[in-house]
Amino acid sequence: MKQFLFLFLLACSPSLLLRAQQTSPDSLLPVRGFCIAAPKPGDVDRFIKFIDEELATRKVNTLILRVDYDYRYKSHPELADTNALSKQDVEKLVAACRKHNMDLIPQVNLLGHQSWANKPGKLLAVYPQFDETPDVKMPDKYEWPNADNLYCKSYCPLHPDVHKIVFDIVDEICDAFHATSFHAGMDEVFYIGEMQCPRCGGRDKAELFANEVRLINDHLKQKNRRLWIWGDRLIDGKTTGIGEWEASYNNTYRAVDMIPKDVIVCDWHYERADKTPVYFAMKGLHVITCPWNRPAVAVEQTNDMISFRKTATKEMQPYFYGMMQTVWTGTASFLDGFYNKTPGRNNSDNTDWKCFVDMYNVIGGL
Repeated sequence: MKQFLFLFLLACSPSLLLRAQQTSPDSLLPVRGFCIAAPKPGDVDRFIKFIDEELATRKVNTLILRVDYDYRYKSHPELADTNALSKQDVEKLVAACRKHNMDLIPQVNLLGHQSWANKPGKLLAVYPQFDETPDVKMPDKYEWPNADNLYCKSYCPLHPDVHKIVFDIVDEICDAFHATSFHAGMDEVFYIGEMQCPRCGGRDKAELFANEVRLINDHLKQKNRRLWIWGDRLIDGKTTGIGEWEASYNNTYRAVDMIPKDVIVCDWHYERADKTPVYFAMKGLHVITCPWNRPAVAVEQTNDMISFRKTATKEMQPYFYGMMQTVWTGTASFLDGFYNKTPGRNNSDNTDWKCFVDMYNVIGGL
């Protein structure tokens, strides 16, 4: 039936067919993504059911799984968390995505997010010498704000041994995922170029950040893989008024003019539909807008991205790359909320599962 309709349109009205192609999801939103923590081994089958029944039916074509150290690494078994995914678990996820022509991209946080609350992450727990701020001690009870301005630690990008370790991890997880792209995180980097660091102290923070992006990108290119990062450190938080969380207060934003143009930027804004995709596109960077748990904001962002791509010049159009729902609860918690239609705080609609549904309702109407 579809083939008959295609031939009918081609014979009767080539211009009608062209217009249909120009308003298709693939044309208007090349990337239709979903980003979530990698499921625990016991949730893999349940998550694959979600891929089959919910992601695929909504024409999601890109799935980012935040793996970090929830994988049984053979190159560095000392870095594998307890209850981590096996290679067989990952192969099941790969097969599910391949069945639906869905790109599966692993994420391991590089540079920033090397600790959380009162605990160091696995990398700094095992290799404390990589810590950019070893003098900042992890508190018994974490509170924000605090005297050390600690939100999450970073590794020192100039430590001579750090990249040998992290690139072993990157290569292994990309091989396990059969991945042609890799997400390096790199968001919310508050500790960089700290004066007490014997290697980084006094150096330009934007150059340090850009150099790390270039180094990771160059490494990935050796195996024809593409780098994805979050975009907040590339936005001037003070000039824009966007603030220090979704943008930078420590001058890393100047790195936007120093990083390779083939890096894909995941531009996250959760409370307002800031028009920063235009900024990234004008810098010659492919940009994907990423909402979280405000359905009304996500709908506005989706309509914005469609409009940007429809109305842009032919030179600018390719840089407006698509949309990606982000989830910041655990996979099991998200699935529970999604299937039970659990309301948000104060019985509101502000949940990541409702955001996902509403955003993809807009995309489904294309």
